[in-house]
Amino acid sequence: MTESSVETRAALGKVYLVGAGPGDPGLMTVKGKTLLECADVVVYDALVSPAILAMVHPAAELIDAGKRRGRHSRLQEETTRLLIEQAQRHAVVVRLKGGDPFIFGRGGEEMEDLVAAGVPVEVVPGITAGIAASAYAGIPLTHRSHSSSVTFVTGHESAGKYRPAVNWQAIAHGSETIVVYMGIHNLPYIVAELLTAQMPPETPIALVRWGTRPEQEELIGTLATIVSQVEATGFSAPAIAVIGSVVDLHSTLAHCRPQILLGAPAEDWVE
Repeated sequence: MTESSVETRAALGKVYLVGAGPGDPGLMTVKGKTLLECADVVVYDALVSPAILAMVHPAAELIDAGKRRGRHSRLQEETTRLLIEQAQRHAVVVRLKGGDPFIFGRGGEEMEDLVAAGVPVEVVPGITAGIAASAYAGIPLTHRSHSSSVTFVTGHESAGKYRPAVNWQAIAHGSETIVVYMGIHNLPYIVAELLTAQMPPETPIALVRWGTRPEQEELIGTLATIVSQVEATGFSAPAIAVIGSVVDLHSTLAHCRPQILLGAPAEDWVE
């Protein structure tokens, strides 16, 4: 390695892949909040809530790199290139992602690219929407009388991935609770696949939209009814789906949901 390349690598800042959680600022980790308060630049995703962005140091630069279906603001390669460029200019670069970076957040892909470019990088886990939104809806993903296993699966698959499609047949029989991310657009196909795999039509399913935020709402049905319910109500993304008998607990536990403190001062997050 040449002397100039050593100097270049020494001058690089560090990129932190930080999970912002699903929205409620009370679910932000202490480590993640600390990094936002000392970051030089924050590159954030579309689903990061305004209350989380309010934690960022006022002097830090904010860069929107959000992706939403039908209106991608940046290609993934452009985002990685942006992170490398920012690490060449700043000491602390935060890549702020909704939920957890390593749960359908492309954090692994971004970390691979940063490591290949010689950029120091660290992941700071966050609470993923599949866990938090379910909890705020009063749906425990495991329960001794209902479920001892959980599968997290994406309902939105990209072209050219490592395998052609999610094996819904296997997933239907692989665990007692299924949590589907980004599946609203493909819900008719997903439901049809699960029914083809002999899941009972009366299997309960809950859709949780804007989980852990003040605007959170749920749509409860069965595999036999949920598609028509979505069509009738106009229920839309962003939402997760929870499938399994644990959904039946919603009617009992939903009134005990955590208080959503979105926008509250930090000192009021914990009662």
